[in-house]
Amino acid sequence: MLVKNRDIRLFSQSVMKLVIATRNIGKLAEIKELLQGLDFEIKTLADYPEFGELPEDGTTFIENATKKAITVAKLTGHLTLADDSGLEVTVLGGAPGIKSARYAKNDVERNKKLLDALKLIPWEQRTARFVCAIAIVQPNGNIQTVQETCDGFIAFEPQGTNGFGFDPIFYYPPLGKTFAELSRTEKSKYSHRGKALRAARKILEQLITYTPS
Repeated sequence: MLVKNRDIRLFSQSVMKLVIATRNIGKLAEIKELLQGLDFEIKTLADYPEFGELPEDGTTFIENATKKAITVAKLTGHLTLADDSGLEVTVLGGAPGIKSARYAKNDVERNKKLLDALKLIPWEQRTARFVCAIAIVQPNGNIQTVQETCDGFIAFEPQGTNGFGFDPIFYYPPLGKTFAELSRTEKSKYSHRGKALRAARKILEQLITYTPS
C-alpha cells in the first residue's frame, strides 16, 4: 500500500460533511458501502449539479484523484474524497491506464475495444492490474492520499453481470472468476478500490475522533 501525507492537521467537528467527488453510480455505491457507519453527512456531485467536469489531466492516478478532490473541496468548502482508478494491461505498456474511462464511449465498447486489442495474445501474456488512488482533501488544503492495486488477467470474453467498467473481462485467479461474477461483498474484499477505501476509512476515522489538546 502506498500512503502519502502532506501537512496533515486533523480537526474535530460535531458532524462534518463529506463530499464524494464522482458521478459514476457503480463506483459511488461501492464507496458508500465501504464508508457506511462513519459519522459524516455524505454529499455527492449529484448535490452540486452546477459543477462541470472535474480535471483529469494529471500523469498518474494519484495526481488525478488529488486534482479532483482539491477542486471540489474549494468549490464546496467541505471535506472531499475523490478517487481515480483504471486498468493497466502489461502487454499494452500499461494502457489504458489513467485513460481507462475515456478508452471508449461506454463500458460495452471499452471491453470490446480491449478484447479486440488482445485477440492474438495468449493467456500467459494477458496479465493486468487494476489501480485505485484516493485523495482526501480538507477545506484548509491538507491532503492525504492512498493507492492500492489488484492483479489478474484479461479474460477472452466477458463473464458475469455484476460490477461496471472492465469488471466482466478482469479475471481474478485466486477466486477463479471475473470481477463481474463476484458479489459486491466479495469484490470489496479483494478489489483495488476496496483495499484503498479501507485505508481511506482509517484516515476519515481519525478526522472524526481526533480532539485537539
